[in-house]
Amino acid sequence: MASRVRETRYRVDGMDCASCAAKIDTAVRRVAGVEDVTVSVTAGTMTVRHADGGDVGPAIVKKVGSLGYGLAPLSVVPEPDPAQLDDHACCGHDHGNHALHSHGHGHAHSHDGPSGSPTNTVSISASQPAGSYGAAPWWQTTKGRLTIACGIAIAAAYGIGKLMPATEPWVFTLAMLVGLLPIARRAVMAACFGTPFSIEMLMTVAAAGAVVIGAGEEAAMVVFLFLIGELLEGVAAGKARASIQALSALVPKSALIEMDGKMVEVPAESLSVGAVILVRPGDRLPADGIVVAGDSSVDEAPVTGESTPVLKEAGDGVFAGTVNGEGALRVRVTAAAADNTIARVIRLVEEAQEMKAPTERFIDRFSRYYTPAVVLVAALVAIVPPLLFGGLWQDWIYKGLALLLIGCPCALVISTPAAIAASLTAGARRGLLIKGGAVLETIGKITAVAFDKTGTLTEGKPKLTDVIGFDRPESEVIAHAAALGQGSSHPLAQAILARAESDGLTLPAVEGAKALGGRGMTGSVGDMALFLGSPQAAGARAPLTGEQQARIEALQGDRKTVSVLLANGAVAGALAMRDEPRVDAVKGVKALTEAGLRVVMLTGDNRRTAGAIADRLGGIEVRAELLPEDKQRIIGELKAEGFAVAKVGDGINDAPALAAADVGIAIGSGTDVALEAADAASLHARVADIDAMIKLSRATLRNIYQNITAALGLKAVFLVTTIAGVTGLWPAILADTGATVLVTMNALRLLRPPAK
Repeated sequence: MASRVRETRYRVDGMDCASCAAKIDTAVRRVAGVEDVTVSVTAGTMTVRHADGGDVGPAIVKKVGSLGYGLAPLSVVPEPDPAQLDDHACCGHDHGNHALHSHGHGHAHSHDGPSGSPTNTVSISASQPAGSYGAAPWWQTTKGRLTIACGIAIAAAYGIGKLMPATEPWVFTLAMLVGLLPIARRAVMAACFGTPFSIEMLMTVAAAGAVVIGAGEEAAMVVFLFLIGELLEGVAAGKARASIQALSALVPKSALIEMDGKMVEVPAESLSVGAVILVRPGDRLPADGIVVAGDSSVDEAPVTGESTPVLKEAGDGVFAGTVNGEGALRVRVTAAAADNTIARVIRLVEEAQEMKAPTERFIDRFSRYYTPAVVLVAALVAIVPPLLFGGLWQDWIYKGLALLLIGCPCALVISTPAAIAASLTAGARRGLLIKGGAVLETIGKITAVAFDKTGTLTEGKPKLTDVIGFDRPESEVIAHAAALGQGSSHPLAQAILARAESDGLTLPAVEGAKALGGRGMTGSVGDMALFLGSPQAAGARAPLTGEQQARIEALQGDRKTVSVLLANGAVAGALAMRDEPRVDAVKGVKALTEAGLRVVMLTGDNRRTAGAIADRLGGIEVRAELLPEDKQRIIGELKAEGFAVAKVGDGINDAPALAAADVGIAIGSGTDVALEAADAASLHARVADIDAMIKLSRATLRNIYQNITAALGLKAVFLVTTIAGVTGLWPAILADTGATVLVTMNALRLLRPPAK
């Protein structure tokens, strides 16, 4: 039997550029037992897939430590055993299963369990955000102290050189060695572990060569500028990481819990699922939960970006980190500290940052050939002119050394992941969850959007408006329909259950309850076989009389959705429900159509109801009375017509259509759905968020192109000026580290709120 594979995530301290990530990746892949490595410089993390049998941790820590980086494990995640997985297909819905496969179009998803609970088995702290490791002021970091020491040594060398000019070459060489020796050590270790063409190696060769040709003072300054550049890279990278990690500060450290009739203050991270907490007016919520008593407006802007406070009453869900308004709330905790909304958002965004976008993968491949090619060109520049054309050796060696520094690919390689990381973070802070760079790039190329109706374009909270008892009393029709819907999370089933509860009806026990995806539900009460579904599905099982059909059509003409109950093959009754469009749906659909996108509604509801909703939304294209396979087929037809399609739904129904689309976007109201079920999700479930995602993606793609242009443009300019003899070593190092800082700071512009 093959050994199982597990994943270990690490926080990497001191990894601030793409060169760092490449060295770590190459070194760790050489550790025995390691199967795969994913390193994210923007998240400051590394994920290692390795055999479950051996302990590779010490070897990894030692090897990465020898490269000059700190390492701390964040979690160990066993891969699920396929034999133990079920399809979780209750009620005909694919609960969470969509999040566990790749759809065959390059999407990557969280490996959380089907219900959204994490599978982590080892962690530093249940409540510690991954990004908290290694957070220190720049002057307290190893790079900061080395930069300061090198600067002091150079200042001393200038002073000594003025007092004793004869010692100037020696003192500058010593000052250079203060900064160069740690760099050279890292270069040697990187070469031993499979990365001979690292920036440290190029820097070491260039500095040593400059000393040999008598440019010791310039070599010392180049080393110092290199250290400053690395330090600035670290500061810029830290800003990008801190922007998402700051979310963890939103959760208060303590909570008031109800124990033995008294309120006791306890650490928030100790709250267990099911505990009842008191949230006073003005307090932040310490946990995700359900309101069990009280009503108050809650400011969800810190978590979802929703600017207007939301009224919360008994039965409503609340997020950790949101701010309670004017009334006291009693809340039953539904998620532990390590799995509340904020913790999961942070975890999801950091994991998403580790997933490389197509552009990033291309640049990574390009850089593997680019750096050796630059080294070859630098060698030819240093050797060919003196040998063949009588050039001065010192001049051309100097130019070759400058080309080594110009050629470092750091700025180019970081140009894409820096922009993507900033964009993922900006989206998360606005309630837009996007699972990885590949998804982010694809969203910007979307040309058609297919929406579900119930719970997506509509509020998803239908009310039961009419009950007709054809062959059974109305109360019995409600009770039997509600009994069938007890195991379903579909909004229509919930509406029937709510009516049964308000009427005080006792629900009969149902046996063999089963959902028929997109068709209805079946089960039996005693010896009575029941079916609840659409009029079309019911009519296929038991013919409707003309009178029954007329009454159903009248209800549908009033923009109502009708479900028919069959008992032992006969029409027992009908239930009509109405759902209203979301408040922002008109604005959201209008924004998409004005942007030139094709907008389609796909629904299993009747044509009249769907058409009435579509008219209120601005007359969007409607496809009604569809089964799940019909929706999947229509998505395929749109793609065949040349459209890049986004499927927007509640994350539970229509898994085939979500999987068939280029991007599946969840816009449901449940946190599990919003975080786990699709390639992207809207935390505050607004139709307008689809347009916001597309705009964010397109802004990111523009930013990436700007970064690539800046990185290559600066190198091209300094390449020409160096060969022409206009610029030397100092500008060369600025072309590398300066460009890296420039593209990183440009990427950070994506963190700014969008213009209104």
